[in-house]
Amino acid sequence: MRRTAVLGLTAALIAGTVAAVAPQTAIARSAPTHGHSGTTEAQGARIAAARAAKAGIDWATCPADWGIAAPVQCGWVTVPVDYAKPYGKTIKIAVDRIGNTGTAAERQGALIYNPGGPGGSGMRFPLRVTTKNPIWAATAKAYDFVGFDPRGVGHSAPISCADPQEFVKAPKADPVPDSEADKRAQRKLAREYAEGCKERTGAAMLSQMTTANTARDLDVIRAALGERKLNYLGVSYGTYLGAVYATLFPSHVRRMVVDSVVNPDRDQIWYQNNLDQDVAFQGRWDDWKAWVAKYDSVYHIGNTPVKVQAKWEQLRATAKAHPIGGVVGPAELLGLFQSAPYYDSAWATVAGVWSQYLAGDTQALVDAAAPDLSDTAGNIASENGNAVYTAVECTDAKWPRDWRTWDRDNTRLHAKYPFLTWSNAWMNLPCATWGVPQQNPVEVRTGHGLPRVMIVQSTRDAATPYTGAVELHKRLKGSLMITEKGAGSHGVTGLVNPCINDRVTGYLVSGTLDRSDVTCTPHATPVPPTS
Repeated sequence: MRRTAVLGLTAALIAGTVAAVAPQTAIARSAPTHGHSGTTEAQGARIAAARAAKAGIDWATCPADWGIAAPVQCGWVTVPVDYAKPYGKTIKIAVDRIGNTGTAAERQGALIYNPGGPGGSGMRFPLRVTTKNPIWAATAKAYDFVGFDPRGVGHSAPISCADPQEFVKAPKADPVPDSEADKRAQRKLAREYAEGCKERTGAAMLSQMTTANTARDLDVIRAALGERKLNYLGVSYGTYLGAVYATLFPSHVRRMVVDSVVNPDRDQIWYQNNLDQDVAFQGRWDDWKAWVAKYDSVYHIGNTPVKVQAKWEQLRATAKAHPIGGVVGPAELLGLFQSAPYYDSAWATVAGVWSQYLAGDTQALVDAAAPDLSDTAGNIASENGNAVYTAVECTDAKWPRDWRTWDRDNTRLHAKYPFLTWSNAWMNLPCATWGVPQQNPVEVRTGHGLPRVMIVQSTRDAATPYTGAVELHKRLKGSLMITEKGAGSHGVTGLVNPCINDRVTGYLVSGTLDRSDVTCTPHATPVPPTS
């Protein structure tokens, strides 16, 4: 689950190749059979899928400015903006793929990936094959790796809420308010941002920026690929997308891995999930401080977590009084430093930049934390990612409209969990004044025909707390949960832990699942490169 404006896986094996185009009637016959199938949107999804199955995808070399080199190919899938109006306005969803590296007999279809967000692009997923990522080598023999830009993202009818260059300008206001005036200023910014989303994107598109619609898009992509069933890997928000897909299209799932799980309870989507995130980030921030203290001989920041925290507060105060390099204030510092609680692969990088700054190298910190106004393409992507994050979360569910609720909840949390709380609040506050109707989240549950799903989760994940995986495990009957105990990096399947990696590979390639849940020891803790 994304929380920063600048950054942030049954059936018998299918032998041979999957047909390029599935028959139109077959798509209709394989529609979900539970309660959702009778809705207008469900009928629209069936129509769109049948249409896509007939059209297929015209694969070609990816456009040069997409940065995706051959042998990866790119194409488009057409979907309705509004599934209640399947013959109305449409948009094109960008997709890419690389064929399986094994033989035709080894091929089991396509594996579709979503990295999270909302607002993340999956278009770099096929590059795991071209870079010969060893974790995915066996899976690549069996599957085409398929990525896509979800609706509103990147090349798929991108949406916007603000001018990208203005959006990234720094320094921004300190997210921790000192006064009621500071809160009023942040509330004004949030309201203006919500208004900008409606103005720049349009109500017609904005009102259809939901997880349920993205799940329907995913089913249309499945049909366009000629796949009778979906093989899916979802990380972070991608787990919620997968859970909603499994609910709406249970009989269309073949194999599904969800990694670092969003709590799908309707009462959690999305306000409460963000509050829970604040607590979990504080815990992982504490883990990182202990690690920095352990390697004080390398970083010279402090030899106890208390001393590291004191240095952080000193750095923050310095940046607030006089932004570092004129552009790095507390907000920009947080944009950099929060990557450490997110991913322990960032532990050494962030500590190293901080250590360089303390040794007198201000430029290292500016380069790492400040925006690059000359990178217009990157700034467009950053603004777009934040716009999609906001649009999906604000449209998916009802949010508190009364500022007093936000003020009460975040004031209480900040007292005990100060690292992220107010920053997270301001990022989500546009949802309090959202300009299009807010919907009710899908009730995630097991439907007829859903096979066993694999759930992977670390216990100290900051972005998607452990309780989310437990909740999804309860809701998806027969699911297998693999817990990485004592670890906290977000996105487990990309790390080296044979206890997890071997099971994910075994499930995707052979369909094998343990009979009962599995607890794995954590992957190796990072070691500073100079220690």
